[in-house]
Amino acid sequence: MMSLTVRDLENLQAHYPDYQLELVDGKIIVMSPSGYESDEVAFRVGGKLWNWVEPRHLGRITGSSAGFNLENTRAPDVSFIRAERLPRSPRGYATIPPDLMVEVKSPTDQVNELRDKIDEFLAQGTVVGLLVNPEDHTVEIRRQNQPPTVLGDGDKLTVPDLLPGWEVPVTDLWPPVFE
Repeated sequence: MMSLTVRDLENLQAHYPDYQLELVDGKIIVMSPSGYESDEVAFRVGGKLWNWVEPRHLGRITGSSAGFNLENTRAPDVSFIRAERLPRSPRGYATIPPDLMVEVKSPTDQVNELRDKIDEFLAQGTVVGLLVNPEDHTVEIRRQNQPPTVLGDGDKLTVPDLLPGWEVPVTDLWPPVFE
């Protein structure tokens, strides 16, 4: 069986721009739309990061359309790369791992698959991976060779080694209810 390449991925993406594709172990994976709630949560996480990072010129924040061409070509829901590691935005895929990557569980996702994706990034140099689960209101902080830390409502999310001073109450990540 022939393995597909990044060039194949780029060609398919050009022909099917409405689909998000990833290249994993030489196979193209079609990512289904995430669902409204999980996309809103990803946007909220990205917004909280952006509001801290941008005024301090700490680096770059991207969403799920920004791909990373490492061992595989994948796209986290939210990514952060420190400014000194990526002084200019690449036109195509980034070829260095993000410092922080976030996966938000959607109704069709399997938690173990999201953990595997995060762990793949950690093995390639990502410092922190966050698994945000709107279903049970948890944030799992994953680091290479360390047990995960699980936060819930009432806790504050911090990443002091990458974003000193940044803290967000976990409850601020969930969509508001308007009644």
